[in-house]
Amino acid sequence: MHIVYVSDGKAGHRSQAMGLFKAMQRQSLQQVTFEEISIETLPIFPLLMGIFKKDISQLKQAPDYIFGVGSHTQLRVLLLGKIYQNAKTVILMKPNFPFSWFDYAVIPEHDEVQASEHVIVTQGALNPIVNEQRHQQNRILITLGGSSKRHQWNAGKVLQNIESIVQDNPHAEIILTTSRRTPNEFLAQLQQYDFAEKLQIFPVEQTPQGWIFEEMQKAEAVWVTEDSVSMIYEALTAGCRVGVIMIDRLKSDRITRVLDQLISSNNFDQQMIIYLIQN
Repeated sequence: MHIVYVSDGKAGHRSQAMGLFKAMQRQSLQQVTFEEISIETLPIFPLLMGIFKKDISQLKQAPDYIFGVGSHTQLRVLLLGKIYQNAKTVILMKPNFPFSWFDYAVIPEHDEVQASEHVIVTQGALNPIVNEQRHQQNRILITLGGSSKRHQWNAGKVLQNIESIVQDNPHAEIILTTSRRTPNEFLAQLQQYDFAEKLQIFPVEQTPQGWIFEEMQKAEAVWVTEDSVSMIYEALTAGCRVGVIMIDRLKSDRITRVLDQLISSNNFDQQMIIYLIQN
């Protein structure tokens, strides 16, 4: 079984595609292979020509499944499906096109789409993590996001929470990492405080692909800023205790409501939720 993933280069989107691929690998009795191809190497006109040829030179072999995540991948997934008509097309998001144009749309429940013949509803976005039961006692991971369309970064609030985590876990090994949305000046601000000496700091620019997933396998607890909902689901999937560092909300929408529902449904350790109340 061969899977072709049409990539827009975004790490979060690739994580979802890899999650479905890994799940299919675990469940299939046959070999499952994965080929990633960038949208930049799939211009639309050659794809249209490929419909008549029933093949394109960019692929190593004919796919059985064609995955796409992200708005810019959808048309290319559809056109590849026209070229390779025996392949199943799978879009991992709420598509801009009619659902029936794809064989399957895999959609998180917060998008409020009903399951159907063409729609598979998931709790949160897919990810490639499984709980490997390797969590180490007193090992804590802190993952920082940044501003988004629904959140505004609040350095003071984040610093206060990090200090509280350090003070409440004097014997823990605490690893902290950033994301590409974390303000450039934040780590310099952090290192002005004495409690920063208790942290092992790994800026995102210095972490190789897969580093964060390995750290989640080793961490007993993971703290995540609330803007990083996908990271929260990844930590839960890894089997970690999960805490949320609240930052300022610009608006309330279906994503923030999902987070509030997760917290109220006791998916998070009660001792960790106390920081939500304090801030």
